[in-house]
Amino acid sequence: MTSRTFTRHSSLIHVFLLLSLVFSGNILQTVTSLGINYGQVGNNLPSPDKVINLLRSLRITKTRIYDTNPQILSAFANSNIEIIVTIENQVLPLLQDPQQATQWVDSHIKPYVPATRITGIMVGNELFTDDDSSLIGYMMPAIINIHKALVQLGLDRYIQVSSPSSLAVLGESYPPSAGSFKPEVSSVMQQLLDFLEATKSPFWINAYPYFAYKDNPQEIPVDYVLFNRNIGMTDPNTRLHYDNMMYAQVDAVAFAAAKLGYRNIEVRVAETGWPSKGDVGEIGASPVNAATYNRNLMMRQFAGEGTPARRNARLDVYIFALFNEDMKPGPTSEKNYGIFQPDGSLAYNLGFSTMSTTTANSESVTYSSSATKAKRSLEYWTILILAMVQVVMLRLF
Repeated sequence: MTSRTFTRHSSLIHVFLLLSLVFSGNILQTVTSLGINYGQVGNNLPSPDKVINLLRSLRITKTRIYDTNPQILSAFANSNIEIIVTIENQVLPLLQDPQQATQWVDSHIKPYVPATRITGIMVGNELFTDDDSSLIGYMMPAIINIHKALVQLGLDRYIQVSSPSSLAVLGESYPPSAGSFKPEVSSVMQQLLDFLEATKSPFWINAYPYFAYKDNPQEIPVDYVLFNRNIGMTDPNTRLHYDNMMYAQVDAVAFAAAKLGYRNIEVRVAETGWPSKGDVGEIGASPVNAATYNRNLMMRQFAGEGTPARRNARLDVYIFALFNEDMKPGPTSEKNYGIFQPDGSLAYNLGFSTMSTTTANSESVTYSSSATKAKRSLEYWTILILAMVQVVMLRLF
């Protein structure tokens, strides 16, 4: 038997094992690796209670917001939905003072826990970019002061503190094993990684293969960035094979951390997505590509995949975003990352029948009969089965 035949047989066995897990009900935990970003930069978005219903109908139990909106935090009480909050970039200079950090936690976090399941605090968002490096110096003092305030309240056991970075922090990212941080951020990245290791918290990145494709569509295969079947690439140093760009980006960060001595830091994706509409010149921004990217990503999340460098560690991913946001500044694409329109209808057809009739304007998610509920359940499990079979079959051929 050749090694390729053995691999195919092993993968087929894997399919049957996955199916047995589905029908035994043990596969439910794999869905917990999927979250979604709940942005609010729009003048026509549904109320938080309707958003909760939408998330429940999708069986998504994790979300992230970009502030500490009291209306949202109050509405999410007793919903059992995990929520990550964000400290806005402009607040960070204030948090250099430990007393101000304590007051911030007292007023923005303490009133809502434990009823609201706040599981993380993001200190800023993309504090280093190629265009602006002025905020990165505020990051570590703010992180340390916020964490100390949580310790004082006994909340550090439940709430992790981190800060999501863009891929601009990397000086090298290709191949993934060459991943390294830019010299100008290497020192602060080492401080962040040291903190994350000590507090057992993840390193969060915002990973957008769309930007790489938009800037270089002649050189980057669209199927590689959309998680479609493709020949992929093999890292010449590790011999690890990558069939999509996002996994390569995640592993590049992991290798960069390892080069600084941090080999066991978990890397999670705070944001990833694809716009369904763009301006002239925003190549690739379309409903078809957005649907393909998010559908394929969700299928892999349902199957509980890890990256090639960490195959046995499930990758946590938060899709960007829940809604299109009509008030976001910048190009048209920035307003059109949502899976849903503000009225709760799908922005494009993801191909999942369980989503097709979902609306955020419903007062509650109800089922007209036990037969309808059973049908919804069957559709859900069918998605999981198809997801796992598709992922394994991609490995076979």
